[in-house]
Amino acid sequence: MAEKNNTQTWAILLFSIGVFMAALDNGIISAALTTINSSFDVTPNWGAWGITLYTLGLAVSVPIVGKLSDRYGRKRLFIVEIAIFGIGSLLVALSPNFTFYLIARFIQALGGGGIFIIGSSHILSTLPVEKQGKALGMLGGMNGIAAVLGPNLGSVLLDLTGSWHFLFLINVPIAIALVILGFLKLEETKDATGGKLDLLGTILLSMAILGIMYGLTNIEGVNFFESILELNVYGYFLAGIILLLILIIHESRLEKRGGDPILPIRLLSKSSYLLTLLIGAFSGALLAGMIFIPAFSEQVLGIAQENAGYWMTPLALAAGMGAAMGGMFVDKKGPIFAVLLSGIISAIGFLLFPMWIEAKWQFIIASSVAGFGMGIILGAPLNILATEKLESDKGTALATLSLSRQIGMTIAPTIYAGFIARGFNQIPTIFQNDFPKILQDNIREANISEAGLMEFQSLSAQVTSAGEIISQETMSQALTQIQDQELLEVIQTSVNQVTTVAAQDGYGGLFYSAVVIASLIIITTLILIPIRKRSLQG
Repeated sequence: MAEKNNTQTWAILLFSIGVFMAALDNGIISAALTTINSSFDVTPNWGAWGITLYTLGLAVSVPIVGKLSDRYGRKRLFIVEIAIFGIGSLLVALSPNFTFYLIARFIQALGGGGIFIIGSSHILSTLPVEKQGKALGMLGGMNGIAAVLGPNLGSVLLDLTGSWHFLFLINVPIAIALVILGFLKLEETKDATGGKLDLLGTILLSMAILGIMYGLTNIEGVNFFESILELNVYGYFLAGIILLLILIIHESRLEKRGGDPILPIRLLSKSSYLLTLLIGAFSGALLAGMIFIPAFSEQVLGIAQENAGYWMTPLALAAGMGAAMGGMFVDKKGPIFAVLLSGIISAIGFLLFPMWIEAKWQFIIASSVAGFGMGIILGAPLNILATEKLESDKGTALATLSLSRQIGMTIAPTIYAGFIARGFNQIPTIFQNDFPKILQDNIREANISEAGLMEFQSLSAQVTSAGEIISQETMSQALTQIQDQELLEVIQTSVNQVTTVAAQDGYGGLFYSAVVIASLIIITTLILIPIRKRSLQG
């Protein structure tokens, strides 16, 4: 018994480290994008492909690795995935040119995509039901903390080493250690399957996911609905959907012949599983909102970019605590309770951002509440719901759930970014309507000398006589002419306030939409309750 517990402890530890390393990588690169782009002499648009290809690689690998781990064994696939991720990391660090770098990033993603799925399905196959929530919560916590800490850790490593290559080289010794320990400490688990591997289905699924995800990544947040009508969006998306329909026909025929389809057709016919996938997509969309919180802290609260990472620490810790507590809630109260609690707490946390935050201490509380709510849903609840009453295909079920979450995480940022862009597009209007009052209020509160007040009156008369519309451009020109230092500071502060008002408006739309998504999680879960009850009784 003690030996079995020791084996399980090693398994959870190795899976947690692997999940943390893979989840960290897509965030850690964001801190070095500018440096990487400069080293390869490419534009920011081209440089963003380093992230886009990694996302596409994750989306493609997750469902395939989930199926392969069920079929060939989780220990074997974990070692293969870690090895591929380590090799990909080494190739990225040694990239001689940008094309090589992009290929290496895709290889890296193929290795990192399935680690969380393999770990989760191993836990669900080996641990008793009453202990699964806690273990899955730990994996989810690693996932959430890594996603939040990635950009900040990347900045630290870049400052310490001065080279972006070390951001990827650091993965290599960790991967080697995980491969060795995986061979020595993990026990093999797999589901009984029959028939040959569905090679055609694997190819069709890969191409369908690539088409859908690539089309989604081309959506522009500022003109969301207009960009959907662009050929590079709907064309790829439509092609992906057509391939998906062909895949479903192929998989249905294969299942009727007693084959082993790559897509869980049997699961997709269950309403309870489809609703779980929908909640998964909503949770991904909600998680994407976390990406914009550092920018909010900089543009609304005025926190310096180099210090923003420190202010994100409470959110990361809260997400980890939420994931751990979520696992405990699942073990004691069940997955439905945990999902509902996550939706409620997340909605409250995101609602605090536009309605309450005025000071930095309020930001810490609000981000911690939102992080805790999101953490609850990251690991255990949805994984338990997706695999209930399954004797086999656990990895496949979890992989499809992970894919739905990835789709939510891909669509949501374009919507969120659209709110932010529309907020900043209001700057000219805010200057015309609100800037004069903001400036007058700041002038009254400031201790400006008589000479400064005279200079201000002269400047006002000059702008009025010229008939110019007050704008950011006219104020920027005026700032170069002002002699009085106190007046200069007041006007600069007033100009900054206009930008802050625009940012508040944009981020307000983002956070209110996140509240709506959290509410949709609650509503969908309430719909799921009676359907799940009938399914468990059947």
